[in-house]
Amino acid sequence: MSEIRNYTLNFGPQHPAAHGVLRLILEMDGEVVQRADPHVGLLHRATEKLAESKPYNQSIGYMDRLDYVSMMCNEHAYVLAIEKLLGIEAPDRAQWIRTLFDEITRILNHLMWIGANGLDLGAMTLFLYAFREREQLMDVYEAVSGARMHATYYRPGGVYRDLPEQMPKVAESRFRKASDVQRLNEWREGSMLDFLDQFMTDFFDRVDEYETLLTDNRIWKQRNVGIGVVSPERAKQLGFTGPMLRGSGVAWDLRKKQPYAKYREVDFDIPVGVHGDCYDRYLVRIEEMRQSARIAQQAIAWLRANPGPVMVKNFKVAPPSRGEMKDDMEALIHHFKLFTEGYCVPEGEAYAAVEAPKGEFGCYMISDGANKPFRVHLRAPGFAHLSAMDEMARGHMLSDVVALIGTQDIVFGEIDR
Repeated sequence: MSEIRNYTLNFGPQHPAAHGVLRLILEMDGEVVQRADPHVGLLHRATEKLAESKPYNQSIGYMDRLDYVSMMCNEHAYVLAIEKLLGIEAPDRAQWIRTLFDEITRILNHLMWIGANGLDLGAMTLFLYAFREREQLMDVYEAVSGARMHATYYRPGGVYRDLPEQMPKVAESRFRKASDVQRLNEWREGSMLDFLDQFMTDFFDRVDEYETLLTDNRIWKQRNVGIGVVSPERAKQLGFTGPMLRGSGVAWDLRKKQPYAKYREVDFDIPVGVHGDCYDRYLVRIEEMRQSARIAQQAIAWLRANPGPVMVKNFKVAPPSRGEMKDDMEALIHHFKLFTEGYCVPEGEAYAAVEAPKGEFGCYMISDGANKPFRVHLRAPGFAHLSAMDEMARGHMLSDVVALIGTQDIVFGEIDR
């Protein structure tokens, strides 16, 4: 009788759960995973190297394309690092706008996660529910920056512009009946803040809907409970951050522990798990969406009551207004110099980190005094999480690997940067 041996299985990159960018080489004993070897290199973006060849402001758009479902959070870390080196601080209103959009981005990310992860594990309805809300927030991204996804909205010294006074309306087309358009435009009669206020108030009920579909669903629990258990001590040793760390019961959140923007001034809770499995990490992300809506409501209330500038009045860093450019030769020169050469940053090094939806996203920057960074290194949360795939997958079934990829919320743009 021939000897029974383990066999090697290529999981991806074209596997439905690997989404075209992850190749896992699995060593299988029957249907049980003995070893998992993740391969990085299928989506190499060279973002860090490209950033070293361009003036500082020209790399903001690259940050959006790293974790391309957490766009403005990535920008935030990069912009904060530049502000540390320059020794400047954004105005209060800009800080509140950043806080608001960081939380909108967190909701966008978790909606994408719950929809895609649900789809990977067989819960198709949820994908449609989550994208219903996601589309509305994408409209907010587009209204404020002109782009649906890659916003390039944050700037060193503030944000590109203030929030619009009028929320764009949905137009009738051959794909949308008049009755649908009327319903979609109900919240869009006022400003963007009015729209967001109504969206956030309604969003708590929407999250309850997602929970009705999944939380007590026995198939969902069978696919997630007890899968990929990581102890609190091991999660810290592996460098986990974000929901992966909090799912293991460690209440670590940079918004509380190392506050930036206006997180000192808002009231919210840090949800933590108990068992450190896929199910707990799901529950953490669900509760995070509710907490993000709470923070957003507080930011909206402040922004309503406090008008003001959204950019520092420093023409070396921020462009003058169009009116000033047309009247003042010096303002025109500032504009020309800023958009051709950029600005020189004092020599030094800085590290800035934000609590991105997936975990700690950090930007380490070295300046040699030129108009472009000498070195940019990005700390992507997904890289540490993917490194633990072998440990998390051992002893699990092949079908559980799909749940593990989902629970890690991997986006390769930031891992293979």
